[in-house]
Amino acid sequence: MTEKEKIRIQKYFSDCGVASRRAAEAAILSGEVTVNGRVAELGDKIDPERDVVLYLGKPVRARTKEYTYLMLNKPRGYLTSVTDPRGRKCVTDLLSGVHVRVYPVGRLDLISEGLLLFTDDGDLANKLTHPRHSVPKSYRVKVAGEVTDEQMKILRSPIELDGKPILPVDVTVHHTDETGTVLRMDLYEGRNRQIRRMCEAAGLTVKRLNRVSIGELKLNGLSVGHWRYLTEDEIEYLKKIASKPAKN
Repeated sequence: MTEKEKIRIQKYFSDCGVASRRAAEAAILSGEVTVNGRVAELGDKIDPERDVVLYLGKPVRARTKEYTYLMLNKPRGYLTSVTDPRGRKCVTDLLSGVHVRVYPVGRLDLISEGLLLFTDDGDLANKLTHPRHSVPKSYRVKVAGEVTDEQMKILRSPIELDGKPILPVDVTVHHTDETGTVLRMDLYEGRNRQIRRMCEAAGLTVKRLNRVSIGELKLNGLSVGHWRYLTEDEIEYLKKIASKPAKN
């Protein structure tokens, strides 16, 4: 295998279902990864067939079994993480009965809820979360009070977050009552706290934020705090999305 054909350790970890690329980077920086007896450095590449990679003293080996794919209806109050040094509840605490280590695909913040995907298929997860793959995600957003025409105009405008313009967001009013207004918002990217920051820019207070679908995948009656495996059709759908060329 030539140097060009070797892969970064982070990708190898992800492909093996050991850790996400971000978590693998942290492990490398912490000195927890060795390659052929030498402490690995960020940027190192390996030949999976020849090099011996250890994580915390244990071999990291290529997968020999099928991947696992599932969805969770995330409740409020759970961190989208595998572990938390501060001891807060994590979404993986809700995956009782899942006997392989899976990782969340994308994020929902602590007080948001709804559809969250998990898998140990690192390659698919990375493709689905790539900002150039336009996988639409739909949210039901409850805000305080009525939403004016001017506020709707702001929500639909090409505003900037962190100095970069966001992709257009489809925003419609689902209904309004005495408790506030429910909006449907369809996003094609996932900036950090994007919906909350958009609403803040429009002078709106978010009372509840719920992700209801990712592309064609929906919760379909899955109770809050419960999970289920994806169907074969749902898995093939995700793979089809991930196989499309990334948009510039």
